[in-house]
Amino acid sequence: MIKSIDDKPRSAPIEVDLTGPEGNAFYLLALAENLCRQLRYDEDRTERIIREMKLYDYECLLETFDREFGLLVTLWR
Repeated sequence: MIKSIDDKPRSAPIEVDLTGPEGNAFYLLALAENLCRQLRYDEDRTERIIREMKLYDYECLLETFDREFGLLVTLWR
């Protein structure tokens, strides 16, 4: 789920500030690969997620990331 940085609570399991250095596409792609590995996704599923994240623009990358990992990661704008 993408939320406003102003609504950020004190703590959450995994948080990414999209306005900071962790908000760049390369960081998010690496984080997605790491999460896929931790969740024990098979190679095919991981490749499909990463390929979809790279397919269009940054907003599409965020939508894909949020759809796949939104329950584990909070993205802050």
